Amino acid sequence: MAIEDDLKANIKEFLESAERDFAEEKYNSAINSYFKAIAALCDLKIYELKRVLPKNHAERFLFLKTSFYEVYEILSPLFKEYTKTYNLRLGKKDALSFKENVERIKQIFERKT
Repeated sequence: MAIEDDLKANIKEFLESAERDFAEEKYNSAINSYFKAIAALCDLKIYELKRVLPKNHAERFLFLKTSFYEVYEILSPLFKEYTKTYNLRLGKKDALSFKENVERIKQIFERKT
């Protein structure tokens, strides 16, 4: 399977998990899956343009900051919220924000394609 296909399959799987967890009111798990979907969306766009995958969050953020600043501005504060799930319980409102931002980022990438 090609890298693009793997990334698309991962996005689909992460979103399915997020929706299932959201429906079951497992909001931290939903947020984790929404964030992973966002990261995979970004990696797909980076791979399409550069033919490389970021090795970590820092590389991903650097590329977005220089090439997709609008996405960087969305992702940077989301990352801070996402890391709160390591120790804290977040709620439905937080999970909805991640869900909405998945769609925002998809739309931005579609406009710039």
